[in-house]
Amino acid sequence: MTKDIRPFEEIRLLLLDLPPPCATSVEAVRARDARLTKPPGALGRLEEIVQWLAAWQGRAEPAIEMPVVTVFAANHGVVAQGVSAFPPSVTKQMLDNFTAGGAAINQICKSFGVGLKVFELALEHPTQDFTQGPAMEEAAAAATMAYGMEAILGGVDLLAPGEMGIGNTTSAAAIYATLYGGPAARWTGRGTGVDDAGLARKNAAIDAALALHGPYLSDPLEILRRLGGREIAGMMGAILAARRGRVPVVLDGYVACSAAALLHAMDEDAIAHCMAGHVSAEGAHREVLARLGKRPLLDLDMRLGEGSGAALAIGLIKAALACHRGMATFESAGVSGKA
Repeated sequence: MTKDIRPFEEIRLLLLDLPPPCATSVEAVRARDARLTKPPGALGRLEEIVQWLAAWQGRAEPAIEMPVVTVFAANHGVVAQGVSAFPPSVTKQMLDNFTAGGAAINQICKSFGVGLKVFELALEHPTQDFTQGPAMEEAAAAATMAYGMEAILGGVDLLAPGEMGIGNTTSAAAIYATLYGGPAARWTGRGTGVDDAGLARKNAAIDAALALHGPYLSDPLEILRRLGGREIAGMMGAILAARRGRVPVVLDGYVACSAAALLHAMDEDAIAHCMAGHVSAEGAHREVLARLGKRPLLDLDMRLGEGSGAALAIGLIKAALACHRGMATFESAGVSGKA
């Protein structure tokens, strides 16, 4: 009889045999770039962006026809510790705002022709307070990752996972403190705008959780289920599915990168297809990006979440691709090349 495979073991199997970047597609992009009416390297990182698209889409002529921001929304039991300036009910209210088209992410997506999908993750059932026990059971965490993998369905060719969830900067800070070393104060910020007392409660909650769960935190998936949230699990699934499906990913800010950090801790290659859209003003996001080996495209002091920084970066990425595809070559424009 075959022994049943535990849910997290099924997730680990998905990290095996990940597709590599397509070197021939990158070479094709470089060959065309060398013929465009500009000095070599004159477009700086815009040229790098197009090579990245080609590498992970596996196309000599990369395209952005269906870019999508996916907002995963969930609630956190640790909010009971007074770590947020807003109540959990705001998560659902903001989802209603997304649906009505009234949030910042709606405006940014409209500006750059980016689709928006919202994944509501059992808002009426917050995760457990991680100062008292594990946030999630293994089966629930794995199932939420599997649900997140649906983010790339429908022909998505560029993905930006985002999030909404009162209390989730506390969860993200706890993940970073575990992966990279505490104390909590090194990784926390004011999130939704907590005062000094709220920030102290946030740090205390994380320190208590690390003490409680410490013996079990050598495994990134255990870190997820004990300290994470459903939206973080969903984003992990989305990022992993994108890698397996050759869909480049634009990382958003502080919370979204905690999902990438957990995958990176499992296998550094698991997030090779990801580019950092921006660096957040929240917490120690700049240090997180350095540890992930990601250089952000934008630095605008944003800390909103919702996928907003990544969506703005998609506008830049689309401009980079437009230059590559639309510029004339020296031959077609009748412009003399370098002597």
